[in-house]
Amino acid sequence: MRVFQAVVDEGGFAAAARLLDLSPPVVTRLVADLEQHLGTRLLQRTTRKLALTEAGDAYLARVRAILHEIEDAEAAAAASTRDLRGTIRVVASPVLATNFLAPMLGDWHVRHPRLMLDIDIDAYASARVDEFDVTFMVAAQDFDANIVARPLMQGESIVVASPAYLARKGVPMHPQDLMNHDYLRDSSTARVHSGAGRKLRLLSDDGQLPPQEIDVPSVVLQSISTEVLMRAAVDAMGVAVAPRLLAQEHLARSELVHLLPGWIYARYTVYAALPSGRMLPARTKVFLDFLSERVRMLAHQRKQAECCTATTEARAGMG
Repeated sequence: MRVFQAVVDEGGFAAAARLLDLSPPVVTRLVADLEQHLGTRLLQRTTRKLALTEAGDAYLARVRAILHEIEDAEAAAAASTRDLRGTIRVVASPVLATNFLAPMLGDWHVRHPRLMLDIDIDAYASARVDEFDVTFMVAAQDFDANIVARPLMQGESIVVASPAYLARKGVPMHPQDLMNHDYLRDSSTARVHSGAGRKLRLLSDDGQLPPQEIDVPSVVLQSISTEVLMRAAVDAMGVAVAPRLLAQEHLARSELVHLLPGWIYARYTVYAALPSGRMLPARTKVFLDFLSERVRMLAHQRKQAECCTATTEARAGMG
């Protein structure tokens, strides 16, 4: 089972042999023995690539779960004599992988050098919860799904544009002013929310005013990539909606301006979703606890920075 999994993950028999410190003929024979034992072909072999058969794909999903259980049992049995070890399989959207997970990986490795993270990237990660140990996903404030998920961080999406764009098109003072601006659209939002193609729905930050729905006639760019939309906004292409967490560095460098500060696009939560019907492995729990600790620390640092900024601004106003 381990050899079969390695062949699939490494993309070939020779690569799996190097990983497992076996000879390629031995790896080939073990997979053939497994197929003979099961009475079905698991892999389609060609001269250039390997592909899973339908039976192989279903078998691999079960094999991964079985091997994880074995690793957990071994780790629990040896917990008193050695550190946790093994692999944690993770999937996240590109924006979460780059901006949420990546900054924490160095500290994670220092703390748990024997636990390897295997991070897959999928723009629609939430559809693959049962395939991975942890699935990172973003959900709106009213999210209510029948999955096991740990909330990690809350945030909000805001409207931004570059100073050069605003010098050319003017600064919107009210949500309806956005009707006169070029819009950089997140196509994943349009897929999730019916009718969101050319509409923006903004919420009063304090909840005191009714929501504003704006028809945006000019969509000049559409992408599922938040990074692409942010780059286009910085380059004065139009108005974009972005998570405040992702926009804050651009705002600090004056590359972007926060528009309509009394309004937000949405509040959201970053969740770590877990496969249903499985015990939580010790290594996964350690990983989740590490993330929760890091998020709390970053939130504290951000709050301190905001307080320092407010104090500096107040002193400047008094002067």
